[in-house]
Amino acid sequence: MAPKGYWIARVTVNDQAAYEEYRKRNAAPFAKFGGRFIVRGGRSERVFGVARPHNVVLEFPSYEAALACFRSPEYQAASQHLKRGCDVDLIIIEGFEGEQP
Repeated sequence: MAPKGYWIARVTVNDQAAYEEYRKRNAAPFAKFGGRFIVRGGRSERVFGVARPHNVVLEFPSYEAALACFRSPEYQAASQHLKRGCDVDLIIIEGFEGEQP
């Protein structure tokens, strides 16, 4: 079985209306590519480094699906609202399927 793919996003919302529009528009591409929220806000505590107030982790069936979602025209259209209303750090990363310690 191929490893899953993940989006890890750290977000500072500067324009709540733009962020809400982004959230409305991102649901379709997330569903289309099998995205599932693992973390969506919630409590957090910075223990090292720089933090942002809102953190999100999405799980996809594969790394390829995670990349395809990001590159899709539907997500790119939605992301214009995110870019307009937020400061965001986003990485797309492949999960680990190897032996655990």
